[in-house]
Amino acid sequence: MSTDARRQNAIDQLRLIARTPHYVVLDKPAGVLSVPGKAAENQRSVISWLRGMFPAASGPIVVHRLDMDTSGVMVYALDQATQRALSWSFESRRVGKGYVALVHDTLAHESGTIDEPIRADIKRRPYQIVDHLQGRVALTHWRVLAYEVDRTRVALTPHTGRTHQLRVHMAHIGHPIIGDVLYGQPEVEPAPRLMLHAQWLEFPDPSTGGLVRFVSPVPF
Repeated sequence: MSTDARRQNAIDQLRLIARTPHYVVLDKPAGVLSVPGKAAENQRSVISWLRGMFPAASGPIVVHRLDMDTSGVMVYALDQATQRALSWSFESRRVGKGYVALVHDTLAHESGTIDEPIRADIKRRPYQIVDHLQGRVALTHWRVLAYEVDRTRVALTPHTGRTHQLRVHMAHIGHPIIGDVLYGQPEVEPAPRLMLHAQWLEFPDPSTGGLVRFVSPVPF
């Protein structure tokens, strides 16, 4: 299957979880861009899919992103006012996020917190590195869900939202996420995809102020 066919097949698997007059929540498969890329072959994304589904909306407007190879729950605003409200919730850390990952080898403890600052590696973009002098604060809590053969299933809760944070942090402690071609060991244990999934997302509904929570089943 060609790259173009694989991308179209992934886009065809996009699924709406919830729809309101002001925002939509969806389940993004791995292999789909959250927003269009710069290259001509990277124009198809969640945005283009939503525009086709909601042609009368002034959105969709990006609120947050998932890496192309990460699957799971996302929210998109359908109008500017909702985008501002949701963006403020993300910036003020009123949003809860939970991920599940499969990582290499066996973690020695049942849970822990990774407090390591991250910055972009200017010479190797989009690569990110831990840097205690110039990095931005990044905090991740992890908890073992199950021990599997030569790997561990973990719940990951990011308390900040740095680029590639979960991937960098797990690699930094010696347990890279399986299938991670940037920070992992794909030649040691090939995988069909990056084994990272945004399982749940919780945020204040801009219309009511009440907390809403959306869940996506883990596909691996």
